Amino acid sequence: MKSWEFTKIEGNKIKINDWLSDSMGLVDGGCVYSTLFKYPEDGPKRYELILSMYPQENFRTLAQVTVFAEDVPGSTVQSSEFLSNQKIRILNSVSLTGISDTTIIWNILADLNFAGEGELIKERFQELKNANDPSVDKIKHVSIKPANIGRIFREKNDMGNLKTELKHGAPITLENGCFDIAKEYGEILNDVEGQEVMITLDPGSWLVSLVIFKPETKLVKINLNVPDCMGSIDSALSMLAEAGVNLISVFTKTMIAYQTMDIEVVADLKNSKYSIEELKSKLPDHLAKQNGTYELKSIEQL
Repeated sequence: MKSWEFTKIEGNKIKINDWLSDSMGLVDGGCVYSTLFKYPEDGPKRYELILSMYPQENFRTLAQVTVFAEDVPGSTVQSSEFLSNQKIRILNSVSLTGISDTTIIWNILADLNFAGEGELIKERFQELKNANDPSVDKIKHVSIKPANIGRIFREKNDMGNLKTELKHGAPITLENGCFDIAKEYGEILNDVEGQEVMITLDPGSWLVSLVIFKPETKLVKINLNVPDCMGSIDSALSMLAEAGVNLISVFTKTMIAYQTMDIEVVADLKNSKYSIEELKSKLPDHLAKQNGTYELKSIEQL
């Protein structure tokens, strides 16, 4: 599933398309909590806004709960009742049939009463199962782990990259599907009109990231058709690496198994030795030298 898209800032507003807002539960008239970060001078990113439906101070008690239950009538109700009896508030969730007619898997973002309560809940569940209590007879297993949303807010990640938290904003109401950056961040984001933005979803944590690129960034979208076989992706993209093109996102999709695959790349040409017009002429020549059917479908500036 592709979980990102690109847009531009227009009139201090960032438009969040319907499929993104529907997926994350961001609705017009709803409050959105946000935090603004700044990236270092090197690299294409300038700022990042993290959007959430929940205040940052609640993150320490959020947990990822996974319930495995029998695929029979009443199992979801029983699972919900068990969590309710533990005083656990279900926030966002999605369930699916893991093995047809056998298991239901329910993935839940839940709010615990206090951090670390998950182990106690698992112990209570196991005590009920060991006693053959009918209140959990349709539930097979319960897994509870910290949501670990705090990793998004770390200034340093595992790769050593730094970002600095500039401001934790007050709640903002979405209007016409747009997040108005001027309401809380106007004194900081006062020169970003027209800049490219990458909107990325974190479905597991139910967060939305808005990355604002630097003015000198030159984003292009490249669509390719390649063989569905090992080595086709690196063969198709090797020229971009040699030309100093920085890939921002890559999306691949098999169209016909073992025959064709689509590749969609968004890249930064700022440090590339080729312009977009030069890529339009040189990339087809590169693809023609590969074994199999390679096709440049389009190159466009974002």
